[in-house]
Amino acid sequence: MKAAVIPEVNAAWRIQDVPTPEPGPGEVLVRVHASGICFNDVLATRGIIPFPPFSPAIAGHEAVGEVVQAGAGVVSHDAGDRVGIPWIQGTCGRCAYCVQNRPLSGHAAFACPAPRMTGITVPGGHAEYVVAPAASAVMLPDGLDYELAAPVLCAGYTAWGALSKAAPKPYERVAVLGIGGLGHLALQFAAAAGHETIAVTRSPDKHAVVRELGADLIVAGGEQLEAAGGADVIVVTAPSSTAASEAMRGLRPGGRIVMAGIDGLAPFTIAPDMARPFFALGQQVLGATHEGPDVLREALSIVASGRVTPRVEVYDNARVADAFDRVAKGEVRFRAVVTY
Repeated sequence: MKAAVIPEVNAAWRIQDVPTPEPGPGEVLVRVHASGICFNDVLATRGIIPFPPFSPAIAGHEAVGEVVQAGAGVVSHDAGDRVGIPWIQGTCGRCAYCVQNRPLSGHAAFACPAPRMTGITVPGGHAEYVVAPAASAVMLPDGLDYELAAPVLCAGYTAWGALSKAAPKPYERVAVLGIGGLGHLALQFAAAAGHETIAVTRSPDKHAVVRELGADLIVAGGEQLEAAGGADVIVVTAPSSTAASEAMRGLRPGGRIVMAGIDGLAPFTIAPDMARPFFALGQQVLGATHEGPDVLREALSIVASGRVTPRVEVYDNARVADAFDRVAKGEVRFRAVVTY
């Protein structure tokens, strides 16, 4: 099969022929039709997060496609089923976290000592075929294009998970900080759920498209958000803890700020503002990741309904190196998807 292989840390992705995997007991073999490029793929390629320990190194945790073969004992999936393979495929099943029998979620990546992670601990979805446990392969809704489904496996999953974690009431205002690959979906999910929705961005060139995505109001930061009356929920999708800290100025009493962006350098801090002390305002700081299979199915269903539409740039696999470079340089406005 053809796969996008990373020869070594900081090397360019390249398409090459590698052996086609075979499904073991309890596994399915999926013919990949589309796979999204997440910025975590960039971080892994650069060695900022652990480089894939398997060879050949194949990244990608936003793969969607069609089951072509089921391994021994699989009764939940048949050949022809349209599925997506999420980031977390399984866990060790024996540690203190696993014996609690929690739903399979992104929490396991950090709480379990030996999680099975697509494109990180086992070969990923940037290939013509990928193997995964049948239990983790989520069914795609009928009629949902593969190119639109792929970003939901990570970006959409995280965005809807963050909004779900905040649990905004129907009358509450939702602000989304950072309108990129993750934020443009969070903004649409909030608007589709009927909330008055505010985009927080310092990029004037995004204002027109942000309004298309459903923003009722656009502000540049926490000070402007506060002046506009504040928000009950702030969903942080920007990879900046500094920007998240500043946005707290616009969080209403009893509000929730949900950290869904990744900043591995700067700490998130709460300013010692005695005029508006955090301890007295009943506010919450929450973290969000992939929040479980039910959340992923909900996100896919909403996208399939047409109420939310990922904005994607689609590349043929022959251009995978170009697609990766554009993501790494921040030249893809929202999401890049590669077809196989």
